[in-house]
Amino acid sequence: MDRTSIRIRKARRSDAERIAQLSGELGYPATPAQIATRLRQLKPASKHAVFVAESPDAATGLVGWLHVSVSHLLESDIRAEVNGLIVAEGQRSAGAGAKLLEAAEEWARRHGGQAMNVRSNVIRARAHVFYERNGYEHYKTQKAFRKAL
Repeated sequence: MDRTSIRIRKARRSDAERIAQLSGELGYPATPAQIATRLRQLKPASKHAVFVAESPDAATGLVGWLHVSVSHLLESDIRAEVNGLIVAEGQRSAGAGAKLLEAAEEWARRHGGQAMNVRSNVIRARAHVFYERNGYEHYKTQKAFRKAL
């Protein structure tokens, strides 16, 4: 698969099964039903987009997905964020991730985004190199906290 043959499009509900499989590959397990529900809940459409990377090989199908959103924050101009980006094992470094990022950046610009942020787990060194290769700079290290509600 070469970069020019990868097609980027908006995700559809019918993609939920493959999106769930890909999520599980990266350590974020979900059922197709959970993904379908989450896709429906990403509203309004002016604040969220989910793009998929489709291989021309029907047997391969979707090889990746990206969720991007824009936020209106008090402390900064409108900011976009890559909330999730996954490319299938065995399909990485073939251009799907870069094409997904390009689609997200264009979408973010059209929706007022002044900058694009992405968070990446410290253990994902290959992903860090990917983001830097695509023009992103490491600007902050932080700890993440969570509380169940």
